[in-house]
Amino acid sequence: MSASNDAVRRQGVRRAVCPGSFDPITNGHLDIIERASSLYDVVHVAVAINKSKRGLFSVEERISMIEEVTAALGNVVVESHHGLLVDFCRERGIPAIVKGLRAVSDFDYELQMAQMNHGLSGVETLFVPTSPTWSFLSSSLVKEVAAYGGDVSHLVPELVYSRLTARIAEQR
Repeated sequence: MSASNDAVRRQGVRRAVCPGSFDPITNGHLDIIERASSLYDVVHVAVAINKSKRGLFSVEERISMIEEVTAALGNVVVESHHGLLVDFCRERGIPAIVKGLRAVSDFDYELQMAQMNHGLSGVETLFVPTSPTWSFLSSSLVKEVAAYGGDVSHLVPELVYSRLTARIAEQR
């Protein structure tokens, strides 16, 4: 752990991370980030780099969109990460991971991941139930519906919608 992370811990700054691929960020993601932002002093949004998957948006584009839609919160830091999330947490002195749960099926997978992360590093995982408004929502679903011309404007922030529709138009 770096000296600056030690100093942050001594000052009592409460930190958490909201991880994901965010390709693109949806209103469901944003809901979880906003709720975490109200509970923690600093919320890191960790955008996963997966070299084996080709995203619709580059990691840099995703980071830019997340920074723009979370700017008003004032306590969100957006970064990319690859490798183990617990290493990301350890390097930054982050003791908690905040994950949104949409359904029981999410819980099965996320519980195993939380137990593994805790066993590896002691990092805690907090599960936040997704708002019923967004319980069906995923980035994959948004991209699929948008690709077929469906209206997803109410499912993503406005700036994401404009970039999403532009990117889909480019690909046609």
